[in-house]
Amino acid sequence: MSDPIDDAGRTALNAAGWVATEGRDVVQKTYVFHNFVEAFGFMTRAAIWAEKLNHHPEWSNVYKRVDITLTTHDIGGLSDLDLKLANKLDDLANDT
Repeated sequence: MSDPIDDAGRTALNAAGWVATEGRDVVQKTYVFHNFVEAFGFMTRAAIWAEKLNHHPEWSNVYKRVDITLTTHDIGGLSDLDLKLANKLDDLANDT
């Protein structure tokens, strides 16, 4: 089981561009790539890390845009896993 995220973790997510959503304990971010192939490549690399962490995002893809929502359903809100996955997703997006 994951631990709920603390205020410092929430601040770090916000500083990295992850936006809280009213009415749910989640954060969201949109990544925009140069084209569909880059977006799909990012999603493929992200899927491998999500599997390694056993923590899977809610996401959608339209052409070169990937919208991601993070939360931990087991605890009903944000956890340390969301912070870990958010950091990894940002790293992967920056490597594209």
